[in-house]
Parts: sequence; C-alpha cells; structure tokens
Amino acid sequence: MTLSEPFSPMAQQALAAAFDLRNLPADFYENPFPYYAALRRYAPIKLLPDGSYLFSRYDDVKYLYTHAELFSSDKKLEFAPKFGDSLLFEHHTSSLVFTDPPRHAAIRPIIMTAFTSRALVAMEPMLEQMVARLLDALEVQSGPDLIEHFAGVIPVEVIAHLLGVPVAEREPLRRWSLAILSALEPVISPAVFEAGNVAVQEMLDYLARLIAQRRKQPGDPDQDMLTRLIQAQALEAVGLSERELLHNCILLMNAGHETTTNFVANGLVALHDWPEQRALLVNQPELIRSACEELLRFESSNQLGSRVTTQAVTVAGVDIPAATQLVLGIGAANRDPAVFEQPDYLDIQRKPNRHLAFGYGPHQCAGMNLGRMEGRVAMGQFVQRFPEFGLGKRVRAQRARFRSWSQLALVL
Repeated sequence: MTLSEPFSPMAQQALAAAFDLRNLPADFYENPFPYYAALRRYAPIKLLPDGSYLFSRYDDVKYLYTHAELFSSDKKLEFAPKFGDSLLFEHHTSSLVFTDPPRHAAIRPIIMTAFTSRALVAMEPMLEQMVARLLDALEVQSGPDLIEHFAGVIPVEVIAHLLGVPVAEREPLRRWSLAILSALEPVISPAVFEAGNVAVQEMLDYLARLIAQRRKQPGDPDQDMLTRLIQAQALEAVGLSERELLHNCILLMNAGHETTTNFVANGLVALHDWPEQRALLVNQPELIRSACEELLRFESSNQLGSRVTTQAVTVAGVDIPAATQLVLGIGAANRDPAVFEQPDYLDIQRKPNRHLAFGYGPHQCAGMNLGRMEGRVAMGQFVQRFPEFGLGKRVRAQRARFRSWSQLALVL
C-alpha cells in the first residue's frame, strides 16, 4: 500500500523545504506520495532551485491545463539547454504534444481520427484475441515477467497495428520508445542522451522507408492510420511537412506505448497489493471500467507534466514571471484530499473520479480512450484468468516523470 503521510508535520515541512526535482532522494522513486503530500501541505506552489515552480494541488494543476493562452506547451525554451542542437530537441519540439495553437488545432484532428468510437469498436476483437494469446503463453512460460511478456507487449502491437508496421519489424519499437522517453526525465546522463538521439535517428530512418512504401501502396484510410496521415499531409489547411509527419508518427508509437505499459503494470501491482479490491473485481467483472479509472488515478502512468508561462501571471496568490518553467504534479494532484476522499486508498468503485491522468483541456491525451480500452481488456482478462496471481522480484524504474517498473516477476 502506498500511503502518503507516514511522516510527522515537522518532517513533512522539512521535506517540502528541501525538495528538488533535480536531486531526488533514493526512496522517492519507490514511493513519491509522501513527498507530494508534504508539498501540497507546506509548499503547494514550490519554487525549485532551478527557478521553476512545481504545482501539487489538483485545482492549480487543472487551472494550468485549462489556460493554454497563459501556459504554453512549447518546449523550445526548456529543451534547448538540455538537448542542444540534437535530434532529441527536434523530435520533442515538433510533435503534437509540445505544440501550441493554432498549429496544435490543425494537427490534432488528424491524429484523433484514429481514435473514434467506431475505430475502437472495430479494434476491440483483435485486442481481446491478442490478450488471450498472451495469457495462454504466460501459463506455460518459465518465470514470466509481467512487463516483458504482457504489459509491454500489448501497446506495441496495438500501435504497430494502427500504423501498419509489419509483424516482423516490430521488435525494436519498445527499445526505441524507452530510449526517447527516458530523455524527458528531469536529469539525464550522457548515456541516456546518446541512446535517445540514436533511437530518434533509427526511428526516422525506419519510418521514412515505411512511409515511402505506403505512398506506393496505400492502405485503406478508414483502417490504416499512416495512410490517413499521408493523405492529410497534402491538405492545405494542415500542411504537415515531411519532418513533422515523421515526428508525429514517432509520437504515436511512443506515447501510446509507454503510458499504457505503465497503466497495465501499475494497475496489476495495485490489485495484487490490495487483495480485497482484486477479489471484488474478480467477483464483479462489470466493475472493470470504474476500476481502470481508479487505477489511473491511484498510480498515474505520467506523474509530471510541464508548461511555460507566456506572460507574467498570478496563480493562487503567487506571482510568476513570464518565460518561467512550470512542473505539473499530476501524481500529486490525483492524491489531493481536497478532491478525493481517502486518496491513498484504492477504491475501484470510486465515484466521481475526475482524475487528471490524461491531462485536461486542449492538450488532453488524444489516445486516452484507446488506452482505457487496452487497460480494460488487459487487466479484466488477466484477473479473471489468474485471480490469485502473485509477484516475485520487483524492480522499480528510477524515473520521476513516468511511474514504471523495470522488472516484475510473475508467480502463477
């Protein structure tokens, strides 16, 4: 159980005063929630040593998401010192997630066409069959790992299916994704920087070949997302450059992969650690939808977001200059007791559940309903097949932005 307040008020005050995202204590990665609780109570808008501000209250984070005109998603200012003139800089400043209106408004509808209700309904049988095959394989594997053999496989296959990546060419996708997204952590090593740049180059090279093939042999645009993006590229209202097309394809592969892997893995670990909630779900499988919302809130895949002020602003009485970096504490906001009753307790029947796991406002995650479907099918089938599953060795990834696991030994 991951409770938020094991420390005394005096200790919480000290934690909040000393908190620095660029110099995190070792136990933060295992359980950041006590630190979030201390920040909410004693420094809800925390001025960090690097001059940025960290927001940990729900209402403040939601406000930042809502007002795109005051809080920009453009990352050129933030990423220039970190990435320099590199492929990582080019990628993370070219994709939809880090684009402001009006450009964002032109590109987003193209991406959203892949995630319509009709498209998801058509995809669900394929997803159900794939999950069933993975569960069959888990039963006969020796020492299966929940990430490698289940949670990490599902989103790779789904996104690759959407983009029409041949099955024989999907093996490097997860490695590329982890390398590129690991570079978004607050502090990265030279090795992580190098691996991220290599991964961007390899993905660009691969996608250029795939797009060239699709131009020669287009797919059905109603089902093939890459064909639809290529066709949209020619529209005057969109005007996607070739480089933008490539980088948004990388975004689709990476964003849908990493967050869904974490969603499924974090969710199953939480259900393992809260056996009464797992038993409730096993006995009432119709609760899977509300269970997924609670698991998204309780262990948000993406714990931190970022914005930059477009002008001098005042938020909750705090004056913040223009061009200031802001960190949105998504994981902290989703445990805010002002919004969620008993926020440190897993309640798969929680209603209402207005979590911010997918963000909010104009930049709310474009693929959130696909992610929900993947989590619902994956975890719903898993707990029904293995209601008494166990976990062996657990290795938490040392990442602050993405709450994830490196290893989860599965015991069946």
